[in-house]
Amino acid sequence: MRLDTDLMMQLREAAEAEAIQVFARNLKDLLLAAPAGAHTVMGIDPGVRTGCKIAVVDPTGKLLETATIYPHQPQNQWDQSLATIAALAQKHGVALVAIGNGTASRETERLVAEVMSKAPQLQLKKIMVSEAGASVYSASELAAQEFPKLDVSLRGAVSIARRLQDPLAELVKIEPKSIGVGQYQHDVSQTQLARSLDAVVEDCVNAVGVDVNTASAPLLARVSGLTGTLAERLVAHRDQHGPFRSRDALKNVSRFGEKTFEQAAGFLRIRDGEQPLDASAVHPEAYPVVERILEQSGKRIEQVIGNGQFVQSVNAADYTDDRFGLPTVRDILSELENPAAIRDRTLKRPSSARASRRCKT
Repeated sequence: MRLDTDLMMQLREAAEAEAIQVFARNLKDLLLAAPAGAHTVMGIDPGVRTGCKIAVVDPTGKLLETATIYPHQPQNQWDQSLATIAALAQKHGVALVAIGNGTASRETERLVAEVMSKAPQLQLKKIMVSEAGASVYSASELAAQEFPKLDVSLRGAVSIARRLQDPLAELVKIEPKSIGVGQYQHDVSQTQLARSLDAVVEDCVNAVGVDVNTASAPLLARVSGLTGTLAERLVAHRDQHGPFRSRDALKNVSRFGEKTFEQAAGFLRIRDGEQPLDASAVHPEAYPVVERILEQSGKRIEQVIGNGQFVQSVNAADYTDDRFGLPTVRDILSELENPAAIRDRTLKRPSSARASRRCKT
């Protein structure tokens, strides 16, 4: 009997481990889904008796307006709902309509399709979006801080709109287990599951990189080397002093020391800043390699970034030394050829021999 029990335990542990790996892969696919980008989006959280909640957000994710429509049973306000959607779309220049895939999603999709048919000048496009975890976010403390005066039911529509713009940036606000990564996730070890899913979130965030001038505190907190407190200080400093113009400016934030900078800088992006390389995954400590390439080629950095023909002609071995090995130099050249590539499904480390995705201060 004891042997049977041991064998059953081993089989169960193996099955749990495999299930957790499946859940982790599912979560990775959700987080690394291609973002729609900077568009004005209308998010619709479908409902029947309680109505469909609507939220319109601008290209940066800022909430513009909300509404509630009742196109389905028992109110059947179909025509009024068509008019409301069309009016909001025209008023705010909506480009995309994100429809949650919950109850009455197909009926709501037909509603939006009819708006598109009757008002082609709006040039709307509809996309079905997973609303898993939206209700969890709506009732969370974070959502209450973001929208203290907004009804809980409407916060879900905001989340649906934002996760179309950038799934990763929005889904990190939700506990990974609440995103709906598997049917049997509650039957496995919750400790191991939480540890595995948290690692996936961290890997995805650091693989894609974070725009430090637009990212929320929860997203920044997932960056290697940053804690929740330090992420909040980054946001507070940004709000008080304006956007960061360079990675070096991050050191002006309280408690953002050299060790933290070494760990986090490669994952933090600054677009349209003083140094073009700050928008790439090249770590600041690897900038001297790029400077040597520029010096020997006689080109400016603007002429090199994205210039695949030139980058492929560079011999990586010519720029190795005691500090930067051949794999690191190849990573740098790859980033120069395809700068700030996101959602490529490949987890990449910053181009630095010492940068560590796993270290936390």
